[in-house]
Amino acid sequence: MNTVQIIGLGAGSIDDLTVKAYNALNENIPTFIRTERHPIVNELKKNIKIKSFDIFFEKFETFDEVYEKITDNIIELSKHHKKINYCTAGSPYYGDIVTKKLLNEYKDDINIIIIDGISFLDKCIKLSGYSDYKSIKILDCLEADEYSFDVNSMNIITQIYDEEMASSVKLKLMETYPDSTTVLNIDVLDEKVKNIPLYMLDQEKKYGFSTYFCIMPIDISKKTVYNIDNLLRIVKILRGPDGCPWDMKQTHQSIRQHVIEEAYEVVDAIDNDDVDNLIEELGDLLFQVVFHAELGSEDGYFNFNDILNNLCNKMYFRHPHVFGDIKVSNADDALKSWESSKAKQKNLNTYTDNLKDVPKSLSSLSRSYKIQKRAAEVGFDWPDAEGAIEKIKEELLEFIEEYKKYDSDRMENEFGDLLFALVNLARFVNINPDVALNKTINKFINRFEYIEKHAEKDLKQMTLKEMDELWEESKFHLGI
Repeated sequence: MNTVQIIGLGAGSIDDLTVKAYNALNENIPTFIRTERHPIVNELKKNIKIKSFDIFFEKFETFDEVYEKITDNIIELSKHHKKINYCTAGSPYYGDIVTKKLLNEYKDDINIIIIDGISFLDKCIKLSGYSDYKSIKILDCLEADEYSFDVNSMNIITQIYDEEMASSVKLKLMETYPDSTTVLNIDVLDEKVKNIPLYMLDQEKKYGFSTYFCIMPIDISKKTVYNIDNLLRIVKILRGPDGCPWDMKQTHQSIRQHVIEEAYEVVDAIDNDDVDNLIEELGDLLFQVVFHAELGSEDGYFNFNDILNNLCNKMYFRHPHVFGDIKVSNADDALKSWESSKAKQKNLNTYTDNLKDVPKSLSSLSRSYKIQKRAAEVGFDWPDAEGAIEKIKEELLEFIEEYKKYDSDRMENEFGDLLFALVNLARFVNINPDVALNKTINKFINRFEYIEKHAEKDLKQMTLKEMDELWEESKFHLGI
């Protein structure tokens, strides 16, 4: 079997090269190096013939292509020479994508020997001066996104190859950190450390494979940025022995209504197009989720991770058109794919099961809307809105008939039928009945407020005719 001997050249001078690495380099076998931009290469070349892959970095446009071609080249070279050395800066185990590809894709085809060296990462941590090794997060600059960073840990972003990479990392960091956050720009080989404000992160003159960015954890006493872990801890403290007496008393049942109220407040913020309020209300809704998770954790039934795992599994399962091999061409097809996956996951074996699956805790209007929509999916529906309108007329007459008889039970039944018919028409014309009714409620309150503000006496002393005149006047002045 052909052999590739992967040698870590360490993170500094030739004195840092291990004896094992030195001996391997002097085996008199073909030796190749990822890049000559390492301080010990010129020293090694005095006694060893070394060929670099630097030309690949100039020849190909993306790093993915570069590393793919280097890996392919190493495989071909190992076939030709039977045994070769492949040298990489620092440690092969940290940050060398070629080593990763060889181990992942060719471990059964070639004999891979790894001779480790001092990693850039170890040296970066020493240069940073950070000593709390329990809270360090290491991120590959090619793979990190705005969700990768942990404000409670030191984040080390490895190998910032160029200005474009620095700019990309800066923009991702600014999704989490304030623009003025101090970032350490560390050149591991030059042993230089520079403090730079985040917004200036891509303004340096020099970047390269030895450039690392480090962002220190934000002190809990100076918090300006938090993550979900901070919220989980806050709720645990509130529920703890030294926490808040009110929070300590609550149960799933006692705060059930809060979930509904917070959800409606989110909807209000959306309807009012109030972004600041939307941020606040979404936070309040998230707090309810975390609070219930803490209650579940205390009871031993579930915790926040269970909620996340279940949710992510559901999203993957219900989006086979994104994460699987199902093809869709538009939003309607995507919705059908979702519903089909949902039915499989919930074991909804009959059409009636699908109707019963609509939560009973929804408002009656929303529950009616969803049930009618699901019934319509199997063809149980009027051909057009005219059928729904005629049904409303029919149900209204039936209600009036029972109203004249003043039979309260039958009146209630017929009134329910009338509301159900009205919801059906709303569905045909793409109106959400809950949203429509809430708008009318808000309109009523605004007009009523106009009456009270413009009345010349207490409302209780006014006649209905006087109030109605102001009501009509409010339509003109309020424009609603």
